Amino acid sequence: MEDTIDLTDPRSALDLSNIRYQLIRLEDTIIFHLIERVQFPLNPTIYMAGAITIPNFHGSFLDYILMQQEMIHALVRRYQAPDEYAFFPDLIPEPILAPLKYPQLLHPNTINFNDELKTAYIKHILPAACRPQAADRGEQYENYGSTAVNDVACLQALSRRIHFGKFVAEAKFRAEKEKFTDLINRRDIDGITKEITNEAVEKQVLRRLELKARTYGTNPGDSSKDPKVKINIDAVVAMYKDYVIPMTKEVEVGYLLQRLTNPTPETAAENSH
Repeated sequence: MEDTIDLTDPRSALDLSNIRYQLIRLEDTIIFHLIERVQFPLNPTIYMAGAITIPNFHGSFLDYILMQQEMIHALVRRYQAPDEYAFFPDLIPEPILAPLKYPQLLHPNTINFNDELKTAYIKHILPAACRPQAADRGEQYENYGSTAVNDVACLQALSRRIHFGKFVAEAKFRAEKEKFTDLINRRDIDGITKEITNEAVEKQVLRRLELKARTYGTNPGDSSKDPKVKINIDAVVAMYKDYVIPMTKEVEVGYLLQRLTNPTPETAAENSH
């Protein structure tokens, strides 16, 4: 098991033990980012298109900040990596650095769950995690900028976690090609979902999330009988139970349904023998 997946080495990138370790590390990242985010109230204004005047832009303030950061990160090759997915893929520029050469880890596919993720994040995850807001006092008094910056960090970490489902699906497909090929050819979505689901592991993930949220959200020096927790632990667990895990499985299923279409040159060569 490696600390980071080597995306230039298929054996490392598609090793299930390495993938699971990365998913555990991403739990830490997501919780820490969410703790930073919930220090601010919900600030719904930044999610409303046109609520904040932005020259030559008519979307929401969050979309503007997210788009601008993606454009900057694209210049340094972030979205050439097979484990990164942009929220605005049609707007990102070509890198200014020379391209990196990654092996063909994943089958060509069109799965991008970022729109669904962003909707769930704004409508469900944040309202459950953030403290109530009596009234929005406007740009001069609310932390719109800090709120949006932390939202971007949360969304990008959640996106990476959810789209890691493609690596999980590819590893499982290679381990049981005959079984998955049959399910895919029959378009048996229920059968595919059953094969990729491990309820015991999911329960273990939720227990670990609860422990981490409680541990990371409590000041180490707080020895009081009822220490103050910086984050709603139930909201963190519900985020994974209701959105992160189901969306990851939808990514896996969607990826597998495209796994046998548009074969790569390497796959075509294998089938010709």
